[in-house]
Amino acid sequence: MIEALETLLSPVVNSNGCTLYDIEYLKEGPDRILRLFIDKDEGIDLDDCERVSRAVDVVLDEKDIITGEYRLQVSSPGIERKLTKPEHYTSYIGHKALVKLFAPHDPVSGRKKFTGIIKTFENNQVCIRTEEDEHTFDLSQVSACRLVVFD
Repeated sequence: MIEALETLLSPVVNSNGCTLYDIEYLKEGPDRILRLFIDKDEGIDLDDCERVSRAVDVVLDEKDIITGEYRLQVSSPGIERKLTKPEHYTSYIGHKALVKLFAPHDPVSGRKKFTGIIKTFENNQVCIRTEEDEHTFDLSQVSACRLVVFD
C-alpha cells in the first residue's frame, strides 16, 4: 500500500512545491496514522505542512485508497532524518549516520550500532567509515539508520 500511496501522493506534494521524502502508515495505540514526511531545499515550515495536508486530504478522500479511519500527519523528516530508501543513502554520502543492525555484524564483538560517515552506497550495500574502520552492510541487515547532527 505504501508504494501505491507514494505513486498517488508524490505529484500532489510536488505540485505544492515540496517533495515526498517518506511515508509511514502505522498503528499508535487505538489510532491508525498516515504520516507523510515532506522536504524541500529551503526547509519545511508550518505553511508547507498545512498546504500539503489539505491537498493530500482531498486526493485521499477522492481515491478512498485507505479503508477505515486514520489520522493524517504531515511534517518535515527533521535534520536527524531516517534513511529508509536507497535514494536516501545515495543523497547523504559524506554525511554522518548511525546504523543499527538486526543482528551483530561480528558475533565475537556483538556490536550492532555503528556511527560514521556514509562512504558509498552501491548494490543495496552501505559502507560506513567509523573512527576505527570501514564496515559494509547490506540493507537487509539494517534495522534503522538516521543522520547524526548532534553527538
